[in-house]
Amino acid sequence: MGLLEFNKLPINTLVGADWKTFNQITKGRDIDPAYRGKYRLTKAVCRLLSTLTSLQESRYKKLLADKPLEHDPVFILGHWRSGTTFMHNVFSCDKHFGYNTTYQTVFPHLMMWGQPFFKKNMSWLMPDKRPTDNMELAVDLPQEEEFALSNMMPYTYYNFWFLPKYMQEYADKYLLFNDISDEELKVFEETFVKLIKISLWNTHGTQFLSKNPPHTGRVKELVKMFPNAKFIYLMRNPYTVFESTRSFFTNTIQPLKLEDISNEELQANILSVYAKLYHKYEADKKYIPEGNLIEVKFEDYEKNAFDLTKEIYEKLSIPGFAEAEADIKAYVDKKKGYKKNKYQYKPETVKLVEEHWSFALEDWGYKL
Repeated sequence: MGLLEFNKLPINTLVGADWKTFNQITKGRDIDPAYRGKYRLTKAVCRLLSTLTSLQESRYKKLLADKPLEHDPVFILGHWRSGTTFMHNVFSCDKHFGYNTTYQTVFPHLMMWGQPFFKKNMSWLMPDKRPTDNMELAVDLPQEEEFALSNMMPYTYYNFWFLPKYMQEYADKYLLFNDISDEELKVFEETFVKLIKISLWNTHGTQFLSKNPPHTGRVKELVKMFPNAKFIYLMRNPYTVFESTRSFFTNTIQPLKLEDISNEELQANILSVYAKLYHKYEADKKYIPEGNLIEVKFEDYEKNAFDLTKEIYEKLSIPGFAEAEADIKAYVDKKKGYKKNKYQYKPETVKLVEEHWSFALEDWGYKL
């Protein structure tokens, strides 16, 4: 158990942003009175840590900037709470994969310099379980990269955690790339490649393993960036996804937000963004070359993770399964007794899902 509780953090994750990014994200945005103390403390720590970013920049330019990627990434896609974390952890047992770590999500500019000191302190402070479920938290465990990207540039969907009133604006521009400018898109591409190179350097991998729900809306751009990338798309019962996402967002946003949003507004945004993300993926998956995409129901994967992992490796021509087989099996066997949250679907939940997400229920064949 860490020293700090997640829901009582005195600062938010923007402490790890570079100074330019922090100011670009917060410029012109209203900070509600209740959060101005947190904002000022976060800003002060960010300003202090930002003085160290030039040390990493120097090492990055010297060691990694001109080094090409050996392989295009493997992307695990799916809406939040679709089981992407479990799959990410299974695949990361393969040592040839590199990935973004939990530490890197908060301190992406303190990776190639100062990491042992800052990581030790982060490990001492952070809780050892995620606040919304029983999944383990640790500084070196695989983590989705959107939080890291949100500390490296202002053009990410996860700005909404800090400024939830602009959630729909961020979704259209930086989740779906519908309204993003050419200049912003160029920054995104360059920053993402930089994150990948540092992640591989840090975890000693040769191929980047991405688990990042926002990438589900960026398939067309990701294929342009990485023509031979592999994609795994996870589907899950929409009733469960709604209940779990509502719980996850409601709890996670509390220590991060700098302005208020009502539960009703947050719920409406969840319903809207799910639909937008679903339809964007369905429209853009045609750009993925044949043989580079596999779609899996999480319920099937959860029941038989080892065999389905082997099948995914084979169908997507991902190297390394034989070498990783024992480690993957050991992890899957260890997790067989894991107790997940159980959801009781209230009548209003059923009504909301069937009114707003009937397309997913029909296309994927889910029923109560």
